[in-house]
This record gives sequence, C-alpha cells and structure tokens, in this order.
Amino acid sequence: MADRMKGKRVLVTGAGTGIGRGTALTFAEEGADVALHYSHSDQGAKDAVAQIQAGGGKAGAFQADFTRLDEVRQLSKDAISFLGGMDVLINNSGITTNAPFEEIQPEQFDTLYTVNVKAALFLTQYCLPALVESAPSAVINLSSVHASHGMTEHSIYAGTKGAIVSYSRELAIELAPKGVRVNVISPGWIVVENHYKSMEVVDLEGAAKQIPAGFVGVPEDVGHLAVFLASDEARYIVGQSYTIDGGQMSIMQGNGDIHERRTDTFGKGYVPGI
Repeated sequence: MADRMKGKRVLVTGAGTGIGRGTALTFAEEGADVALHYSHSDQGAKDAVAQIQAGGGKAGAFQADFTRLDEVRQLSKDAISFLGGMDVLINNSGITTNAPFEEIQPEQFDTLYTVNVKAALFLTQYCLPALVESAPSAVINLSSVHASHGMTEHSIYAGTKGAIVSYSRELAIELAPKGVRVNVISPGWIVVENHYKSMEVVDLEGAAKQIPAGFVGVPEDVGHLAVFLASDEARYIVGQSYTIDGGQMSIMQGNGDIHERRTDTFGKGYVPGI
C-alpha cells in the first residue's frame, strides 16, 4: 500500500516525539510531503526531517508555542507556504498532567485546555481555506481512551480529550459539505518517550500481558490508522472516533487473567452441553 499519500501535503502537530513523530514518518513513507510541528525541543522533529529527506521525501520542521494563538496562526501560514497547500491536518499536539482533584490549580486547567483543545480548534480554522481548496481533504484529531474511560487524578486531561471527541463530531458534519472529512483517533497505551521520563518503572512486558493483542502499541500503529483515515479508501467515513488500544478497553473490570480459562461455569442444568 506504499504511496497512498503520494502528492499529499500533510501537517502533523506535536511531531517532535511520540505519536506525532511516528505518524509524520508513516505519512512520509507513504509518499506525502510533511510539515512537522514542535513546541519546545527541536531535536526529534529535525531528526525526523533529516530521515525523510534522506529517503528522498520533502519535510520541514516548524516551531510554535500552542499557548499562543498568534504562533498557532503563524504555523498555519508557514506550513501552507512550505507545502504549497494542505490536504491533511493531523491535530496531535497535546500535554497531560495528573493531580488529585482537590489539588488542581486554575493555571493547570487553562494550560491543558488551551493546548489540547483551543489551539487545535483554531489551527483547523486557520488551515480551513487551504483544506477546502484542496478538497477532498481530511482533518484527524487525536483524542485518547481517557475520553471514555476513567483513570484517577486525570480529570483535566480526560476533560480535554472528551471535548475533542465532541467538537470533532460537530465539526465533521459542518465541514463535510465543504469536502473536508473530520475523524478522531483515540489511542490506548502507545509507548512513547514521555513514559520513560514520567514513570518510575515502564514494565512493557507486564503491560503486554494485560492487553489482548499481547503487546504495547508503538506510534507507527497510530500512523497507519491515520494514513487510512486520510486516504480515499476512507472517503465514506465522517465524524467517527476510532479506538486503537490492542483490545485494552474491551476487557470488563474484574474479568481476571485473560490468558486463563474461567473456573466458574454458568448454565448447568438448563443449557445443553454444560
């Protein structure tokens, strides 16, 4: 399926690390020209650009602080100018923090909602004329399984991810008549650099045992789904949210070890064969 994105012009935000970087590389592998946004550290984005260019692709790195809408607007201009238009916008950039509910500060709330929701919404608005001009085009917003499943001390983050799903659904029906398809990807556990920075122990082997797929996902797994949703193969998919988690969220709480046969048996005496 190589070259599905040949000739497509793509902006990926938060592409310096993790899911964003992996997604940008995946689009480049499929033939797209890619603009990679980063917020603070440029190393990951510039390394990805060099990798893409070494493979004969077109890529550039662009900085913008997503707490500042003037920089978000400038990013849209710079990316469109570099790419010569825009066919796909991947709103991946986001930050998280965790704290007990009673300890949350207003500044923390404002920062997460500004970066995770406000910046992505207005970046889409700023890029919309270019997306309409190149229609059919696509916007893919990154949410999270936190939008639908609770984890303690993540109330602000979960709220932002739920907001992304909700506004994307509305935006999808508003922009579809303009030729712009909007969909959402909600990843579960995808191993990224931040896990190693924030967690005392990253036990991927232990985590894999709790995931039906048998392994923890990598950024390129999300990238492949994003490529599909941006492609003509997904032309009839509008306003949907796709969970990519290896089956993680499908396990009922209290299910027990998914690798072991259940010891309890229901239906004895009234279900044939039991």
